[in-house]
Amino acid sequence: SPGLIDARAGVVRQAVNLDWQALPLRDLLQDRYGVPVYLANDSHAAALGEYTFGPHRGAADLIVVKAGRGTSAGIVINGRLHYGDGSGAGEIGHVRVVENGKTCLCGHRGCLETVVSSRAIVEKARAVFTADPTSALHQFAQTESEITTYVVWQAFNAGDTAVAAIVQEIGCYLGRAVANLIGALNIQTIMIAGSLARFGQPLLEAIRTEMEASAMSTLAAETTVRLSELGEDIVMLGAASLLLSNELGLV
Repeated sequence: SPGLIDARAGVVRQAVNLDWQALPLRDLLQDRYGVPVYLANDSHAAALGEYTFGPHRGAADLIVVKAGRGTSAGIVINGRLHYGDGSGAGEIGHVRVVENGKTCLCGHRGCLETVVSSRAIVEKARAVFTADPTSALHQFAQTESEITTYVVWQAFNAGDTAVAAIVQEIGCYLGRAVANLIGALNIQTIMIAGSLARFGQPLLEAIRTEMEASAMSTLAAETTVRLSELGEDIVMLGAASLLLSNELGLV
């Protein structure tokens, strides 16, 4: 599930994108299906998936930044998922990065999710679609409402320069977020996952460029930032690792 998760209690404390508050999701699902249920934040699950099944499996320390509908990070330290005192470790999506920016669903202004999320990229692409009748977006959508992240990706691959600029900007903001994670945790393996990772190497290069400009040069040089190879299955693989650990003791 997205949001702040109390894994021990099985409660979604707050999920701003779904407008959930203090939702006892584990108990609701256990009552309905009659099987054991384990609850995790989706970015935490992504980190578990990468740790268990990715090329860096077994690495003592690892961060997965998941950027899609929301933006957050899953953090593995000494081989264990780091939740934080209030289960909010990695909630980078709700930290202000734009002064006087757009209002976020959390109620604050200028949060990272207002500029790095599927919602943000679609909003910017729709503005391009309306302003520029020659945009490649018109090849893949008939109306503004038909634009999705997949349509944006198609236009990006078709060489639309305005869309490329949007991806560059997203990479810049993500790069600053990665730099902050490096400064705070000095974890040297950082993976980028989620639906926005489909923009591939151009996005990754923008992230790396901004990271190197924003973090201490010595720490940045020692940090590897890569795209996850697990694709859309990364969260489901993390969910599987929860079961392998809790039910079978294999992870």
